[in-house]
Amino acid sequence: MENRMVRDSHACRGFGMILIILLIVINLSHGVTGLDDQAMSAEDKNKIRDQILEMFDHAYGSYMKYAYPADELMPLSCRGRVRGLEPSRGDIDDALGTFSLTLIDTLDTLVVLNKLDEFEDAVKKTMRDVRLDNDIVVSVFETNIRVLGGLLGAHVMADLLRQRGDRMLWYRDELLHMAKDLGHRLLPAFNTTSGLPYPRVNLKYGVLNPLSRTGTETDTCTACAGTMILEFAALSRLSGDSVFEETARKALDVLWEKRQRGSDLVGTVINIHNGDWVRRDSGVGAGIDSYYEYLMKAYILLGDNVYLERFNTHYSAIMKYISQPPLLLNVHMHNPTVNVRSWMDSLLAFFPGLQVLRGDLKPAIETHEMLYQVTKQHKFLPEAFTTEFRVHWGQHPLRPEFAESTYFLYKATGDPYYLKVGQSIVEKLNTHARVPCGFAAVQDVRTGTHEDRMDSFFLAEMFKYLYLLFSEKSQLPLDIDNYIFTTEAHLLPVSLSTTQLPCQGNHTEQLSNHGEDLFTYSCPSTQTLFPNNPSFAKSIRDGYKYLTGVGRAYHASPVRGIELPLHDTGLEPVEFLKSMGITLTPLNEAATGTAGKGPHEKGVYRVRLVAELSQTQDEEEEVVPLIVQVISPPFLGRTVLTAGPAKFGMDLTKQEHGVKGSIVKSEPYTACGPIENADTLTGHIALALRGDCMFAAKARRLQEAGVTGVIFIDHREGSSIEETPLFQMVGDGVATDDITIPLVFLFSREGAELTSALHQHGNVDVLLLPKERQLGREKTEKLNIKFRLAKEGEMEEGGGDGNTFHLLLEPGSEGTDTKDKKKYEEQEEKSSSPSGHCSASQDGSQPACGSEPNHKPEADP
Repeated sequence: MENRMVRDSHACRGFGMILIILLIVINLSHGVTGLDDQAMSAEDKNKIRDQILEMFDHAYGSYMKYAYPADELMPLSCRGRVRGLEPSRGDIDDALGTFSLTLIDTLDTLVVLNKLDEFEDAVKKTMRDVRLDNDIVVSVFETNIRVLGGLLGAHVMADLLRQRGDRMLWYRDELLHMAKDLGHRLLPAFNTTSGLPYPRVNLKYGVLNPLSRTGTETDTCTACAGTMILEFAALSRLSGDSVFEETARKALDVLWEKRQRGSDLVGTVINIHNGDWVRRDSGVGAGIDSYYEYLMKAYILLGDNVYLERFNTHYSAIMKYISQPPLLLNVHMHNPTVNVRSWMDSLLAFFPGLQVLRGDLKPAIETHEMLYQVTKQHKFLPEAFTTEFRVHWGQHPLRPEFAESTYFLYKATGDPYYLKVGQSIVEKLNTHARVPCGFAAVQDVRTGTHEDRMDSFFLAEMFKYLYLLFSEKSQLPLDIDNYIFTTEAHLLPVSLSTTQLPCQGNHTEQLSNHGEDLFTYSCPSTQTLFPNNPSFAKSIRDGYKYLTGVGRAYHASPVRGIELPLHDTGLEPVEFLKSMGITLTPLNEAATGTAGKGPHEKGVYRVRLVAELSQTQDEEEEVVPLIVQVISPPFLGRTVLTAGPAKFGMDLTKQEHGVKGSIVKSEPYTACGPIENADTLTGHIALALRGDCMFAAKARRLQEAGVTGVIFIDHREGSSIEETPLFQMVGDGVATDDITIPLVFLFSREGAELTSALHQHGNVDVLLLPKERQLGREKTEKLNIKFRLAKEGEMEEGGGDGNTFHLLLEPGSEGTDTKDKKKYEEQEEKSSSPSGHCSASQDGSQPACGSEPNHKPEADP
């Protein structure tokens, strides 16, 4: 986030030195209006459940109509995605194995949604059409959780229906045989010296065969190696072949042994041959997430205490180092007090659901509420977002983890609030992701543009959790409490824990106290968690409604607050201000100086600053409006856009003829990562979107790419020069002498004119230069404003002299202290002069100076 510091640029003629004491109230908390917690009627729940069924029919029906037997549906193209026939998407395509992925992943969802005829038909199609011996390299992790898990879940459902005696009587465990075949095709990936699996395997030739086209990898992610035990153990216990469970357990043993003993954390990427950590950042999101999930669920499914011991050890470490409620931030596994990044990825949204399984509801509610506030701000969870809840990566591939945690929290609390959250998920999917041929992933939550993909997990997980959220147990074709969900939401029966003894040799050394609590070895109980207190969850959520600034209700206050967007340094706002030498104290007494009076407002602080105004010379800088003039046909200079300048880079006021060039969009558009189209940008003026990182950081990257200038465009939709004061971009707090290209800033509406011209005409030339000034206008003397903290006693009543006055923000507004307003008017009258003066503006909010235009230099978020 580029920093915004607003500085008054009015130049006033005056003599001597004037002390202005500013009383600034900074509100560092933002809020939203909470949802109605009233119970949802059975009729409303049924209506939403029917809507979910219709949405599923649209998605599944589109896959079967336009894509089957391909692995996935391309909902914008209305055709199937066949690997090798479409442009490669890199690692994403490793989930595709030419085995009708979406059909297999959806099988047990059909049963949960009570679509039993469709399920029986889909099983027959799977048996008839799906081949598993394809000469294709696939992800071991994805194939395990989606295909092997899908086959096992479908077999369990088929066996259940067969035992009831009215369906699937023809079924002879064909799906289980297919699962065992696939399991044997995955086993060669575990042929390493450590027992950790290769990340990829050829379904026909394995790993080390010369024809396999894989086996050269040295690394895998922790989740990739640690998310095998549920499917492999279930396959062993259903088929009677122990090799699968033993293989998966050995990989878990290695990860456990390689944990950092001091912190009990694991890293993100590990060498599969020697067990050394390649990436040592530790969190609960991408790369690690389901490793922790499978330790807990392995205990539930298999009844082996070893997995619970390991999970509890890790969980204590997570809550000690990674959990910073409501945030979950990655740390260094060897130095866990150090955060390694200031953003979170959307995969961690599963974690509140896992905390529910453990019975730790308070942090689960806190993190879930934070995630919900992010979805309210951006419609969906971005793939990654900063600690200030700004978009870091804008994609949203219709991930189900937030819906999963919403379901588990509703199951644990019975709080109807979570039904309303689920309803919002349904509405946003229908409004922003639905297309004629299914549901399309969102390419960027900021723009709402779609991506031509509908991943199989959307059908496997999203609809399952949403349908269960709005269903009573009596409305389901099975007792859902008899099953555990895999990470892909496939259903495995907990009765497997009694079908076979735990693997021999599976042991965990007894550890010293790692924070045992009430639920370390017992199932959570709502009566124990919050006896006779149905508002328990609400009392926790209420503390996290003021996170993102969306929808906060207005409350009259005796003081006027101003917002200070800050640097994206990862520092909390108060800490950032402290780093600038500003100390804040809680404002417990509204606008008065008397302690203890007035209501306390959380996040509201009083800042006392002193500004020294002194005469300066003519050469003192002033904010000069710039223009972007479109000079290529058909515009020929008639389109002129007012732009803001920067305090660094080339000074356009010293360029006699300005800077001319053709414009090209930066990729990525924010220029906050490696520039992907440097060859195209070289020698041109770049267009870059404001936000996500500092102006100076963007400028440096683009300058290195060879651009001749940069036009930054505001990311706030609808902003314009007509409604927003012009500001001046500032640097990132370090030297910016290395930036030598010209930089200008356009608000959103003006920027849209430029991008529209580029879209329509392809080649657009512009001229960057200062806006024409009125000829013969007399230069005025200006004032340099310097701020310092007030000295002790300067804020006391009568502490100032005749040249001191209080500057209040909107003293005429409701709740402003009338006495202070009168004092301000008296002091203003004393310090005015006939020849040049500052007088109160009409609303009294700031000085209005006689002869200067109203331009405000500022920096940015």
